Amino acid sequence: DHRPIPGTKRLTWLELGNIVPSVFTPVLAKHTKSFNLIDTLAVGVDRIQRSFEPMRRQVEEWRQAQITDERAKLILYAAFVDGKLDAPRSLLSEVHRLYFQPQYEEFSPRTMWSLSNAFTSAFKELDPVPQFKATAKLGAFLTQLPA
Repeated sequence: DHRPIPGTKRLTWLELGNIVPSVFTPVLAKHTKSFNLIDTLAVGVDRIQRSFEPMRRQVEEWRQAQITDERAKLILYAAFVDGKLDAPRSLLSEVHRLYFQPQYEEFSPRTMWSLSNAFTSAFKELDPVPQFKATAKLGAFLTQLPA
């Protein structure tokens, strides 16, 4: 219910983000003539676009990063058995299957990119909120792994 409480000023919430996982910028502004939605959106879009280049570079690095089958298994072990990734352990066998027997030819190379896609494909089995949380934490988990 977004109705204002009688006797209080109305605040407008504008959520900028959720296009890029883990980006959330609430904008609180009094409901007045001076609030400029176009300017606020422009600032939000600019912030989101600034994160695209680092994300593009990360994806390209992962596409080039060959990993051995043993390394992939150690990453799966760290994620699910050691609990380093906040995701249900029940997804371990599905991520394993999707990585070692990929559904799509594009994900057949043994790379960090393919492993990342195995995780995100398995996360699709989750309900929306746990899926979002697991996906949002995946990038940080994978980038903190030793080279």
